[in-house]
Amino acid sequence: MQPSKDITRLIEIMAALREPKTGCPWDVVQTFETIKPYTLEEAYEVADAIERGDMDDLCDELGDLLLQVVFHARMAEEAGHFTFADVVEAITRKMIRRHPHVFARSDADTPEAVKQQWSEIKQAEKAERRARRARHGLPEDTSTGHLDSVQRSFPALVEALKLQERAAKVGFDWSSPEPILDKIEEEIAELREALSSNDTAKVADELGDLIFAVVNIGRHVNADPEMALRGTNTKFRRRFSHIEAELETAGESLEAATLERMEELWQAAKAIERQLK
Repeated sequence: MQPSKDITRLIEIMAALREPKTGCPWDVVQTFETIKPYTLEEAYEVADAIERGDMDDLCDELGDLLLQVVFHARMAEEAGHFTFADVVEAITRKMIRRHPHVFARSDADTPEAVKQQWSEIKQAEKAERRARRARHGLPEDTSTGHLDSVQRSFPALVEALKLQERAAKVGFDWSSPEPILDKIEEEIAELREALSSNDTAKVADELGDLIFAVVNIGRHVNADPEMALRGTNTKFRRRFSHIEAELETAGESLEAATLERMEELWQAAKAIERQLK
């Protein structure tokens, strides 16, 4: 079998990998649940390539992410649920339907009008989904609360952000960032109190409250908390690598270095970054 730019070849490869007798032993035993972590991981690797501006890596990572879609579709086809072609048809139908201002006649000619139109179409789709579930004898979806559209499967930071955005739509929100800073200070005080009590469950609870409040201020200043934290993670990696490199140059080991010595090198890394700005 040869590589190809045709999506059909990728589908054929996945079918061959999943063939019970002649396929790959690892691929054959996978399920939706076991593959799910890899799907999330590949999505993050796409984001990482974008952040680094590495187009070669982005091409490669998008291929890995596409493989995940094909993998899930293949398992669904084996179980008689749907095929990859059904996935493609579903998303093309959805995009055409949600963009009548592009593919059909529509008066939505401003971003605000398009957003309102999108919302109305999604509501109609939800009604159709409920009817479809009823026809197939599936249990009725009882998720009718204002926040129920926010998926619990999102990463926690993303879920927190989307919950806050949904609540803000009905006016449950701070009016400015300043009161949120007061809330953060309040949560820090409660975390300190929990730490002094040595109550592990209480500490975890207060830590969650603090993180939730920090996400909120990020939303108010238009700083996506997930991206902000990823930036800090990158910065931490860079500064820690400086510590390792300097210790190695000095003939010192990372394991034997004192905290004071590492802090000295950390501050040196920060000084270098300031000079480069």
